[in-house]
Amino acid sequence: QVQLVESGGGSVQAGGSLRLSCAAFGYAYNTNSMGWFRQAPGKEREGVVIVSGDGNTYYADSVKGRFTISKDNAKNTLYLQMNSLKLEDTAMYYCAADPKWWLRSTAPADFKYWGQGTQVTVSS
Repeated sequence: QVQLVESGGGSVQAGGSLRLSCAAFGYAYNTNSMGWFRQAPGKEREGVVIVSGDGNTYYADSVKGRFTISKDNAKNTLYLQMNSLKLEDTAMYYCAADPKWWLRSTAPADFKYWGQGTQVTVSS
């Protein structure tokens, strides 16, 4: 059974940083596409960044230059380093994975497995 467990969310002031983690269990971690998504109250879930099974990364324009996705294959863990946080980054952040290693978009509908989410709140 595939399980994704996020951690690292919290409250931070604008301009600050957070690092989210996603521990993955129960599937071929190294060859799957994985990604980070977020959903703010009253808004649809949106893609933040994905990394395909062949290592290519695709960032949403809103986070380019501020967020960085990385993987620790030895620990089966996906990370999201978030710098220069803005008020509009406030959302529930979700980790997702899918067996399709060739994914190129940040569309949530492309991803099959989801974590429970971790809240990120940015204040002024």
